[in-house]
Amino acid sequence: MIANIFFGSCETKREKLTTRYSPYDNKAVSLYPLCDADDTNKALSIAQKASKDIKNSNLSQRIAWFEDVIESLKLKKDNIAKTITDEVGKPISFAKIEVNRTIETMRLSISAMTQLSGETYHTDSQDSGKKTISYWFREPVGVVACITPFNFPLNLITHKIAPALISGNAVVLKPTPQAPLTAYKFIKLFINSKYAIKDAISLVYGDVEVGSTLVSSPIPRVLSFTGSVAVGKMITKTAGIKKLALELGGNAGTYIDQSADIELASKRAVYGAFVNSGQVCISLQRIYIHELIYDKFAKNLTQEAQKLIVGNPYDENTFVGPLIDQDSLQRAKSWCEDAIKQGAKILTGGYADNLNFYPTVLTNVTDDMSIVCQEVFAPIVSLIKVTNFDEAIEKINNSPYGLQYSIFTNNLTQTKRFIQEASCGGVVINDIPTLRFDIQPYGGLGESGIGKEGPKFAIEEMTEIKSVTIC
Repeated sequence: MIANIFFGSCETKREKLTTRYSPYDNKAVSLYPLCDADDTNKALSIAQKASKDIKNSNLSQRIAWFEDVIESLKLKKDNIAKTITDEVGKPISFAKIEVNRTIETMRLSISAMTQLSGETYHTDSQDSGKKTISYWFREPVGVVACITPFNFPLNLITHKIAPALISGNAVVLKPTPQAPLTAYKFIKLFINSKYAIKDAISLVYGDVEVGSTLVSSPIPRVLSFTGSVAVGKMITKTAGIKKLALELGGNAGTYIDQSADIELASKRAVYGAFVNSGQVCISLQRIYIHELIYDKFAKNLTQEAQKLIVGNPYDENTFVGPLIDQDSLQRAKSWCEDAIKQGAKILTGGYADNLNFYPTVLTNVTDDMSIVCQEVFAPIVSLIKVTNFDEAIEKINNSPYGLQYSIFTNNLTQTKRFIQEASCGGVVINDIPTLRFDIQPYGGLGESGIGKEGPKFAIEEMTEIKSVTIC
């Protein structure tokens, strides 16, 4: 259960350890040491020195490194999936999916790196120019600092460290305190690999002190963070001159048009609203439904939600596990209660058993309720009746966020308008906004953040363009 610290290739033990308790049954599931500013600066210094070695390493070595980690991950799939379930309560079937996605993300990073290219250009194309050999290419930035969240404690680490390492950067990772052992087991695979590049990755545990040290240090050229808007705003104020990739969440919405397949839409909407207990940045939180099909859709959605199995995350059939902590539960409860006081009605759910918050469908909500306009990060979805597409798109866009939105329609004109008019980083047609493929660019507008994830696009964030002219 003891998770040590990795400073480069050095595994450091500490006597003082912090216990992580399961959100499902409150049992102790892991122990980890808290780092401080000195530890963080040590890790950054090690990474700075190692950045020269990894930059100069052959891409073939880095590919062999990744392939070795992938093979180890395959062998330890069940063990690491269980650790995810232990630490964050994710249902085991989805924890296994996350391990598989992690493998895919590593392979996508290899593929993206092998396809990375520069460009030659003609410097004699203008009267003021002359013939030269001129081109540009991308090179690693040096050191990348990564701060990751609890909801996908393995794959979201991979979306940061895999593009960074494969493109030749050294990395310092601060994982979520809620899944320390998951991160430890994963990073240990990299460090113990026979192809490892010495000191290219370090792992530090901690909270505000460690995070602020990473943010304010001049050593990282890129800071990649996934988390809250509040922390994202603090980072932008204190980071200094470095590249930022900030994924800060959202309150995803969809429109169900009268031309849509209602059964398909209701089944997919239930998945999008309640998968991972709603603890997904693109969890479906707002559903706008054409008034002519509102009642039928609401009935179908409610029936589908009531079929979901809630509770024991170690049961392969469980769909909804516990929320991550008591604060999350209290927020979900209070926002529901406030909405009800303001006139909202519960069609199903609205109650909890320990940290298991049952899938909740609300109706009669208004645009100014917290349950609609803020990110709830819980298994709660609100149904809003609209008269037409114009009203729906206006309401969907009425948000400080802008990560992903979707529409269910068989109207081609609406499809084209939605693609054009939706104010967000990603649109989905005839499926939920919760749909994300790891190969795609991922990132939003407004308070949803800046920069893009997805291996190809993260590599671009984590490399610099160097221009060369040979006269």
